Amino acid sequence: MGDATYMKHIVISGINLFEGGTLSIYKDCLESIIINKLYEKNKITIFVHKKELFKEYFDKLEVIELPKSRNNYFYRLWYEYIYFYFYSKDRDIDIWLSLHDITPNVKAKRRYVYCHNASPFYKMEKSEVKFEPKLRLFNLFYKYLYAINIKKNDYVIVQQNWIKEEFKRLFSINRVLVAHPNISLNLEEHEAQENISKKDSKMFFYPSIPRVFKNFEVICQATRILVEKGVTHFNVVLTMDGKENEYSRYVVNKYNYLENINFVGLIKRTEVFDYYNKADFLIFPSKLESWGLPITEFKLFNKPLILANLAYAKETLGSYDKAIFFNPINAEELAEIMETAINDTISWEQYETSVAPDSASWKELLDIIFSY
Repeated sequence: MGDATYMKHIVISGINLFEGGTLSIYKDCLESIIINKLYEKNKITIFVHKKELFKEYFDKLEVIELPKSRNNYFYRLWYEYIYFYFYSKDRDIDIWLSLHDITPNVKAKRRYVYCHNASPFYKMEKSEVKFEPKLRLFNLFYKYLYAINIKKNDYVIVQQNWIKEEFKRLFSINRVLVAHPNISLNLEEHEAQENISKKDSKMFFYPSIPRVFKNFEVICQATRILVEKGVTHFNVVLTMDGKENEYSRYVVNKYNYLENINFVGLIKRTEVFDYYNKADFLIFPSKLESWGLPITEFKLFNKPLILANLAYAKETLGSYDKAIFFNPINAEELAEIMETAINDTISWEQYETSVAPDSASWKELLDIIFSY
């Protein structure tokens, strides 16, 4: 078929997405396009880092590979601001959707950018800079990258309302859509089960990659407080072992003497779900998240969550009747909550969210994008 038979020409770019949650965002978007058969009436071109990661779409979408896009930031920026401009200049492109933060320099009738990196809005403490000095520079760099061309978008897409408000404040823009990510899990694959029998020792679990803003240390401090009080019938599982980076080495070296903490290192996704099954509680003390996937996942097991009293955690949690919030820099408060949880004397809160997204699924979001 020639292009004249199509209603619209849509380009989706995500040339830096190759693994993890960001790649899942890309694939969730494409799966929605396939399921809703949007490719039948529209020509859809996608730019990717590796074609082999997208081979299931070869027969329905035009897939263009830019393998140098991850070599360094020079290549990334050259593609975003120069290559894409010349690609778009002589083509009649109706919609350009950039799925990885940067607003490219393109000619298109409608333009959208999906921003999922919340790090520019994180203010590092002085004690944290020594562990990740590059993060501070990266945060500043990313803030400027976000700003380039951002007002040329018809809409900026973010995952949560608090990020929307930050974008509006920082960049003086009003056209911001909140689109909650799709989380679809088959719990039967992970052998989900209720903890029916009472256990002598309660397990707290926190799965995350060790970064300074992930705030592992507050859990370790709370554990130390409990042990010093003589509360010992519990254990904590943390996904670090000191080999990952300077921050994890510091935390493990400082708290490894506490027998109640099990530093298991980075684990596979299947192992995370094994711990979801075994754990009594999820602790999520992170100071910064664009979503907070373990919160959503652990909720599916109908178990209690102990969460940082921050906007991202409340919006991710949604409506739920087994949660409690704490100040993420107050280890004493966390220790008190953990102790009441261990002793089965805690009163879990019924949390009802009053925040609704502009889009709760990729279908809804694509309906908005395609509807002009």
